[in-house]
Amino acid sequence: MRILVHDHSGHPFQAELSRELSRRGHVVTHSYVEGYVSGKGRLAAGPGEAITFEGIGGAKKVDNQRLLQRLGRELRRGGELVRHVRRVNPDIVMVSNVQIPTLVIFALAMAVLRRPWVLWHQDVYAVAVKSFTGKKLPKRFAVVAWAFEVAERWCSHRASAIVAIAPSFVPVHEKWGTADKVTVIPNWAPLDEIVPTERKNDWSIEHELDDVPTMVYSGTLGLKHNPALLVRLARAVHDAGTPVRLVVVNEGPAVEVLRAEADRLAVPVTLLPFQPYERLPEVLGSGDVLVVLLEQEAGAFSVPSKTLSYLCAGRPVLGLMPGENLASALVSRAGGMVLPPADASLSDAARWVSGVLSDAELRDELGEASRDLAEQEFALSGCATRFERLLAAQVERR
Repeated sequence: MRILVHDHSGHPFQAELSRELSRRGHVVTHSYVEGYVSGKGRLAAGPGEAITFEGIGGAKKVDNQRLLQRLGRELRRGGELVRHVRRVNPDIVMVSNVQIPTLVIFALAMAVLRRPWVLWHQDVYAVAVKSFTGKKLPKRFAVVAWAFEVAERWCSHRASAIVAIAPSFVPVHEKWGTADKVTVIPNWAPLDEIVPTERKNDWSIEHELDDVPTMVYSGTLGLKHNPALLVRLARAVHDAGTPVRLVVVNEGPAVEVLRAEADRLAVPVTLLPFQPYERLPEVLGSGDVLVVLLEQEAGAFSVPSKTLSYLCAGRPVLGLMPGENLASALVSRAGGMVLPPADASLSDAARWVSGVLSDAELRDELGEASRDLAEQEFALSGCATRFERLLAAQVERR
């Protein structure tokens, strides 16, 4: 098969899947939006690899805070994606993390071109916007939520097949009348790329983190997260009698929120931009505790992939996130702590973090449990076979 995988974000495990499909003899092009700021995966072909990686949309970083400009850019990006598809001319396309305006243009063009495509459904954007309307978003966004649901449902009907990342997505597709197209394949993280490292490593030494207790958060901070909660957690750990440095690897508006809250609460914090992917094991290895955030409203429509990377890194994990989320179950199985994402949880979270920081043997046990669970759950061969069969079925049906 000639396969085009387009992952808007350029995340690691989507690229790993494309590599595996290429190794199996398929002609694979993996594309991503070059200017989207996030923690990206290994997006260049290595020696002996036949896969093609392409960035689209230009390398200039974009400002997603200006909504009208963002809408125009995402509509134009839909046209760019369609031209990309026509140039690559694959037998089938699979898209992941694509913004709704872009997806609508893409789905319309695929219908005209009569080309099969698969929606790899990472977030239900319509539910997300609706959940935050009147809270983090103005009430007028109720109209946006309605429009997004109409658009996302329409695109789901146009897709040849849908891969959902959690069973919680299925009721949404039942409501939309597309559940018969859905296959649930949970996300994973690249076991061979994100590996445990020594706590004292080159990266931690470079950033003077090798001799101080640390809590690390590495990943996006957007609508689904409350960045100030990280700082308040660090303050609570200090107040519990255990000094700790908060390390946040992120770019965007959340950085100023973190800086202001750290100044207000006198919390020592290290704020760094996204790091090169090849250094991610060292970044995560520098954390005595790795922290996941997810707002309560996001529990049903999102699974934070950073959790999966944390488990691969073999470190204790604290999740301030809804207990019903799929990632929460993994954290609990690895011996980590999961608590609701609220200030009321911070005293319990701080006690757990303090206990982990003060007990090296416990840290090692939790780290080993995290890595063991990742090795049990994230075997690539099984996931890749399921994707390969699903893609082949759509091509044959065509």
